[in-house]
Amino acid sequence: MKKHTRFIAAGIILFCGFTVLSFRTPSPKKIVKPVSEVNLNKKAHKIQVAILLDVSNSMDGLIEQAKAQLWNMVSVMGKATCDNVAPEIEIALYEYGRSDNDVKVGYVKQLSGFTEDLDKLSQTLFNIKTNGGDEYCGQVMYTSLKNLNWNEDSGNYKVIFIAGNEDFLQGNLRYTMACTEAKKKGVIVNTIYCGDRQTGLQEHWNIMGECGGGSFTNINQDAKRDDIATPYDSVLFSLNEQLNNTYIAYGYAGQASMETQAKVDKMNYSMNKSVAAERVAVKGKKGLYKNEHWDLVDAEDADSTFIAKVDMKTLPDSLQKKSRTELKAIVNAKNMQRNNLQSQIADISIKRQTYINAARANKNNGNNNATLETEIEKIIKQQAKLFNMVIQ
Repeated sequence: MKKHTRFIAAGIILFCGFTVLSFRTPSPKKIVKPVSEVNLNKKAHKIQVAILLDVSNSMDGLIEQAKAQLWNMVSVMGKATCDNVAPEIEIALYEYGRSDNDVKVGYVKQLSGFTEDLDKLSQTLFNIKTNGGDEYCGQVMYTSLKNLNWNEDSGNYKVIFIAGNEDFLQGNLRYTMACTEAKKKGVIVNTIYCGDRQTGLQEHWNIMGECGGGSFTNINQDAKRDDIATPYDSVLFSLNEQLNNTYIAYGYAGQASMETQAKVDKMNYSMNKSVAAERVAVKGKKGLYKNEHWDLVDAEDADSTFIAKVDMKTLPDSLQKKSRTELKAIVNAKNMQRNNLQSQIADISIKRQTYINAARANKNNGNNNATLETEIEKIIKQQAKLFNMVIQ
């Protein structure tokens, strides 16, 4: 079997009103207001992330890292502001290198188009299984560039991360076609080689990074993340249970989506407590974790007239005979409760991270393995600065 590693986590930064992409010259500094003064009424920019994942047989370690890093990546991007406005974040997911996928499209399959549904995305990552095959980097990049709904506004940031460890030039579709498409659509391409840097260069993983205006780096895909227990973990998990009780399902798929929320909590908890705590931290951020497509509280928060329009027959049995005025009062109460819980989660999450930072500093065991999580976070922060992004 080939050793295949290819994870493309994509999507990080956001262009703040720039019409020309450049990773060379930073724009002039602007006076930035504190996050507390962010103007949510301004039109939000978008961060569009494409995750292209190699699912060939040797990629189990990389997939494990991908499951874990999702919440950290979202959390980092969620701290960004541009002109004091928080961006909208959309993430897409592809797999490639699976021999039972369609050979006519280069064994490439879209698992999710651009979405804000983080529960569904996490569940999809957990359901991925490896199965050896041929992995074509050029093919999967070109397919994602052509088929995804990339926003045309030059003020938005669009990016791809691709990771792997076989020769980058495999397949009949040349990487230069993906390069041309990326430039045309203003998409930045970052490549991540799983293995030592010199071998990555020999296998041409630096080529697309240069062509796509992004970066090339390498990681140890089999490295395990530290699962540092903190005094704040049990508090966060208790708050999460209370938070879940503030959701009200509506629509014919609402109940199933609420059940998915609970299942994804358990999936992440079964991985380790650190991953579960990072998921809770994201759920505690109203601007990041949004479920207006199935949750009545989020739907009403996004559209103040929603309760007047919702099909009462699709609500839980206990609410179907309520008047809309009564329902409005119930939803408002749940919203207030949720805001309070999310505020507590945000406060505890900061204390937890401070504790972890101190523990890592004291540990000082020389374990500095680069992983998917550490490299994606680093690249996000570096590239954000060049586009006048502010990450608190």
